Amino acid sequence: MSVDGDDAQTVSGARSGILDEVEAAEAALRDAALRGRIPGPRAADDPTCPDKPGDPDRDFVEMIDADQKIEPRDWMPDGYRRTLIRQIAQHAHSEIIGMQPEGNWLTRAPSLHRKAILLAKVQDEAGHGLYLYAAAETLGISREELVDLLLAGRQKYSSIFNYPTLTWADVGAIGWLVDGAAIINQVPLCRCSYGPYARAMIRICKEESFHQRQGYEILHTLAHGTPAQHQMAQDAVDRWWYPSLAMFGPPDADSTHSGQSMRWKIKRFSNDELRQRFVDMCVQQVEPLGLTLPDPELRWNEQRQAYDFTPPDYDELLRVIRGDGPCNRQRLAHRRAAHAAGGWVREAARAYAEKQAGRRKAGDTTAGVGVATAGVGAPPVGAGAG
Repeated sequence: MSVDGDDAQTVSGARSGILDEVEAAEAALRDAALRGRIPGPRAADDPTCPDKPGDPDRDFVEMIDADQKIEPRDWMPDGYRRTLIRQIAQHAHSEIIGMQPEGNWLTRAPSLHRKAILLAKVQDEAGHGLYLYAAAETLGISREELVDLLLAGRQKYSSIFNYPTLTWADVGAIGWLVDGAAIINQVPLCRCSYGPYARAMIRICKEESFHQRQGYEILHTLAHGTPAQHQMAQDAVDRWWYPSLAMFGPPDADSTHSGQSMRWKIKRFSNDELRQRFVDMCVQQVEPLGLTLPDPELRWNEQRQAYDFTPPDYDELLRVIRGDGPCNRQRLAHRRAAHAAGGWVREAARAYAEKQAGRRKAGDTTAGVGVATAGVGAPPVGAGAG
């Protein structure tokens, strides 16, 4: 069963609004490029301007205030660089680890059509991880360093991926709720003050909008199927609702990084503002599904012009972040096994690159064309029970 009629208009309207925001951010990037930049921040001892000592902090603030993009060659405060590396790395790790819960259903999808769509989605997530690792590398850290930090447990990924996918309906719930929360979080990043991150997010958000539609359609089909299928869909929504709310992070009063990130315009909205937008969106979309959100306190607040809702269990969020979620150990164990199994591919790629570099250095113009090897060597993502 496809989503059609008023039901299709409900989800399509929300999706169109999201894509409109992405298109506006993309247009702003183009307009800024056509206007030209004010001189970027430079170090006080920049040899290119010996007669005019730079004031890098002032220049940096002027760039941020002018809504222009900081680029890799610009001077930036160490804290800004560290914050970006932490955030972009966590985002990239989440895309890669996030392949596992849905990859678990690649061999068990209910039809060839569903399998093909899910496979395409999982491949998209791998691509998103590569875009983001590339953006992080512009900040002076290598992809190898980032992966090593993840495997050592010294960098995090989104807590949502430490929950198991127990039924096919979970794939739908992830698409609608988890990807929906990700979109609410990520669309403002298309206007992030750091240019490479903002540009990567344009394409990622466009693809994520299709992922959300795919999940919604799975739930709609199940919810309008047999009573058992309807119950399966409702159970998945019940289990994924509060973990999805927790994806926006701790409440603003307890957030360690949010305030400074907003001053630097890395973030544009606070955790609580984004969480409210997500709730208001889901309330509109759940009714056509014929399902309910598992919150007895959910009700419209006329004064706030928004829905009141029960917050997620932030103590549970902290436990999962610290490694005590249902699937933390399994997710990292699988990632470590995949990394180890792909070692020979990385080694072969390095050897090939060194050989080609040696030929070029020797002036051998007959050297062959290289082979793209980024991201290869990982085994199927569907291993494991989660």
